[in-house]
Amino acid sequence: MEATAEPVLYQKLLLWEQSLESEEEEEEVSEPLVSDPWKPQDSSGKEIGARPGRWAKLVAALLLLAVGFSLAVWQLRTRGSSTETLSSAAPPSSGHSHHPGIYHHGAIVSPAATCSRLGQELFLAGGNVVDAGVAAALCLAVVHPHATGLGATFWGLFYNSSSGNSTALTPGPVQTLVPGLGLPLALPALHLLHTHFGRLPWPRLLVGPITLAQEGFLVDTHLARALAAQGTKGLCPLLCHTDGNPLNYGDRGINQKLAAVLRRSKHIPTPDFAGDVLLSLLARDLGLEGPSAKPMPTLEPALQLPSAEGILFTTPSPSAGPELLALLEAALQSKGRSLDPCPPPLQAPETPTTSVLATVDSSGSVLLLISSLNSSFGSRHLSPSTGVLLSNLVSKSAVSTWACPLILRGPDDTEVDVLGLMVSGTPAVARVTTHALLSHLAGPQTQAQPQHQHQHQAQHQHQGQQGSTESPSVCGQGTMVQVAAHAEHAHVSSVPNGCCPFQGF
Repeated sequence: MEATAEPVLYQKLLLWEQSLESEEEEEEVSEPLVSDPWKPQDSSGKEIGARPGRWAKLVAALLLLAVGFSLAVWQLRTRGSSTETLSSAAPPSSGHSHHPGIYHHGAIVSPAATCSRLGQELFLAGGNVVDAGVAAALCLAVVHPHATGLGATFWGLFYNSSSGNSTALTPGPVQTLVPGLGLPLALPALHLLHTHFGRLPWPRLLVGPITLAQEGFLVDTHLARALAAQGTKGLCPLLCHTDGNPLNYGDRGINQKLAAVLRRSKHIPTPDFAGDVLLSLLARDLGLEGPSAKPMPTLEPALQLPSAEGILFTTPSPSAGPELLALLEAALQSKGRSLDPCPPPLQAPETPTTSVLATVDSSGSVLLLISSLNSSFGSRHLSPSTGVLLSNLVSKSAVSTWACPLILRGPDDTEVDVLGLMVSGTPAVARVTTHALLSHLAGPQTQAQPQHQHQHQAQHQHQGQQGSTESPSVCGQGTMVQVAAHAEHAHVSSVPNGCCPFQGF
C-alpha cells in the first residue's frame, strides 16, 4: 500500500526568534550598551534639546566611535573562530546558549562528521528533515563504504508532524543480481523517499556527495579501523595506496566512478529510472543482458501500537519491527513496568554491519534511516564502472533483525513531544531498543550519562557541536542514536558518546 505524499510544511522559520529562548534564562538587558552617537546628549548621557558646540559634538562623536570600535573588536575576538564554521548562512547568536545536542530548529546525527555537517547545510538552505537525511545518507555512501553505500539495503521511518502520519520506507524483497551479490536498491529507495516528502530539488541533495566523491574525502576513524581489520582484498584501487596497503586515518580517498553515477542520477525524474542508471552499468560489468523485472522499494503506513504513553511507530516485516512492538506491548502491560535486565548475549551469527542516521526538527518531524551491506564492505565486489561495493544480503526469507527504528509520539495533541530511537551493533536490536525506551519512560533517574572519551576531545572539537546529553544506556556493546523534539527545541544524542557526531542550528 502506497503512503500518501505529504511533504513537511514549515509555517514559520525564523533563525533567531526570541520566542524560542528558555524561560529559565535571564532576560536580556533592553538598554543599549552604547548610546546612540547620532543623538545629542549632555555629559550625563541624557538627550538635550539645545545644539552642542561644534568641537564638543566632534569630540563626543569620536569618543563614541572609538568605544563602538573597541566593543566590536572585543566581540569578534571572544566569539570564537571555530574551524568548522560552515558559511555566512549560519544564524547569529540568539543571546543564549544550550548544552551540546540541543538546538532551536533542527539537527542531524550520523556516524560521520562530514555528513552531519552536510545535513546541517541542507537545513540552512531551506530543506526539511527528509532533505537533510537523504543527503547525509548519500554522503555516507561515499565516505563509509564499509557500512553503507548505493549497494546497501535501506529501511526508514518518517514521522510527519504537519500531517501526523508515520511512513515506513521498505526495501522490497531481497533479490540477487548474480549469485552472492545482492540487488542494489539504495538509490531508488532514497529517491522515492525524497520524491514524496522532500522539499529541495533532488539535484541539490547530490551536490555535496558528488563533490566528496570527485574531489576526495578524508578517511575517518571508522573507515580506517574497518580497513585495518578487514584488509584490502577486492577494495583496490579505491581504498588502497599504490603499494596495496589500506588507506590510513587522514588519507584522502577519491571515487570518480561513483561521482559519475551520482551526476547522471541528478537529472533522473523518477526513482525507477534512478535505479536503472546504476543497474545498466552493473549489468555491463557483470556481463548481464540488462536490467530485468525487479522489486522496488515502497512507502507503507508504519506499524502502530497505541499506549498510555502515546503511539509507537516502527517498520513492518521483514524488519524486526513486529518483534519490537510485541516486546513493548508485553512490557507496557506488565505490572509496575519494571525494567528487565539487559538481555543476555545470544549465541547467534554476528549482526550485519549497519549504518544509522537521524534528523529531527523542533516541530516534531523525525526521519530515521538504517542501512546495511551485511558484512563489512559487503561482498567486497567493487564494480569498476560505478565505484559501488555490492551487498552480500541475498537470503530472501531472512528477517532483517538489524532493522527496527522506533518513534514515540506523545499523547498530548496540543504540544506533541516526539522521540526517535535506533540501535545497531548488537545481535538483539529489538530487545535493546525495548530496554532503552522503557528506561526513557521510567524517568531520568534510570538514564545513564554517556562517559566522556577524553582521548577524542580534540577530534570532537574539530567536529563542531559534539558533547553529551542524557540518553539511555545500551546493553552490551553497540550504538544508539536518539533524537527528540521537546519544548520547541530539537535534541540529539548518541551512545557511546563519540560514535556519532551531530550538528544542528
